[in-house]
Amino acid sequence: MSGTQVADDPAARLARRYPPPRTPRQVTIALIAVFATAAVALVVWIGIDHATPGVEGRINTWTITSDASAEFTLTVDRADPSAAATCRVIAQADNFERVGELAVQVPPSGERLTEVADTLKTFRRATSVSLDGCETVG
Repeated sequence: MSGTQVADDPAARLARRYPPPRTPRQVTIALIAVFATAAVALVVWIGIDHATPGVEGRINTWTITSDASAEFTLTVDRADPSAAATCRVIAQADNFERVGELAVQVPPSGERLTEVADTLKTFRRATSVSLDGCETVG
């Protein structure tokens, strides 16, 4: 033969060029399914956990009493009334600057709903009082 090669079967050429994967296809699909199921379960668990907070609060009433103080009434709703909670109340000026903050301690009680009245000191005249969030202590 003078420099010409015998033509290979196209299927044999493709098999040499693209060898079979190291892991079988069924194993790869099973691993992807297990990972996807675990990821979905994690997202659902985190969503349920964050959808039901242990403590919530809201400012019912507030009054600006002077250039240096504001009075407010806070209602706290705890899933477990025997747990203490802390709620952060803020006062804002007309330009939305925080002019006062207060961490309100809510002691354990026998009632799910607890109402707390307090005074917030400010360094400038406030125009609003709002709740920044509540969390359980301990």
